[in-house]
Amino acid sequence: MNKSRNFISWFVALSFAALALFIANLWFGSVLINWGKIFQVLFHPEKTQSTAQVIVLSYRLPMAVTALATGIILSLSGLVLQTLFRNPLAGPSVLGISSGASLGVALVVLSSGLFHFELTTFPLLNNLTIIVAAFAGALFVLAIILVVSARVGNVITVLIIGIMLGYAVSALVSVLQFFSRSAELHAYVLWGLGSFSKTTILQSVMLLVTAMAGWGIVLFFAKPLNALLMGESYARSIGIPVQSIQRILILLTGLLVAIGTAFTGPIAFLGLAVPHLARALFKTSQHNILIPGTAILGANLALLCNLIAKMPGYDISLPINAVTSLIGAPVIIWVIIKSRHIKF
Repeated sequence: MNKSRNFISWFVALSFAALALFIANLWFGSVLINWGKIFQVLFHPEKTQSTAQVIVLSYRLPMAVTALATGIILSLSGLVLQTLFRNPLAGPSVLGISSGASLGVALVVLSSGLFHFELTTFPLLNNLTIIVAAFAGALFVLAIILVVSARVGNVITVLIIGIMLGYAVSALVSVLQFFSRSAELHAYVLWGLGSFSKTTILQSVMLLVTAMAGWGIVLFFAKPLNALLMGESYARSIGIPVQSIQRILILLTGLLVAIGTAFTGPIAFLGLAVPHLARALFKTSQHNILIPGTAILGANLALLCNLIAKMPGYDISLPINAVTSLIGAPVIIWVIIKSRHIKF
């Protein structure tokens, strides 16, 4: 009972923190907009000057929604994969799906150096094309993983094959980088740094709907995930179809990571670090508590990182991966040092 109350208290506090960070993301930036104008833009746009409308509705609101959704998607994916593979260092990039998205983008952006067309005169090469290419590349790797998982019963073997696929795809990207020109290479490197600012308001809302749907589906699998914590033999003994559950969860997390990476680029450490922070904060390994806890904590951390990256008051923005890595790397070091005390 005390644990339930403690969880509810933390969840409510983190929900209010997420709301505060969301509003702060709308407020801070190179141009400070007072609170009154922000609320007018959101609820009474007809009474607001056009400049404030453009800044909030076209830039800051989509960015904040995207950060919120991406934090939920990557954190939940990391939690599921760490439980599925019983590995504290498993994360969204472990199956090579993020690398697949990078390959899709590389084929579109960097191949101009091989086929000698100018990037600026290629009309189809826009933000939507990049999103589609990233999603297609991620789905390609996910399809390979699903075929392998159908043929191989051992989930650890699937993990190893996913890691090897990631290395192979990275090698192909390196070849494309070698033959690319400076303009295309620069564009690809910028995409690889990750950003929450690449989405329109419609795309960010679609991403948020995906995140909430993924949250609900993962929560539906809380009981099988709890059973898998005890080992596959125990899960089978209580009637859980282990291989089917594993394939479904691999497909689910793969799709979530593919969608998130397609819209934002690869975001480092969120999916790897947040589940461990949730375990430490809520002091439990039960997924009926960890799933909502991880989701709301991931949303908070993504919004905080985005706020730091914007460097309020300056006309520059740090790469989001630089901020997430600075926060996530110490967490992973702590995990490695304390790994013998973490229960999976």
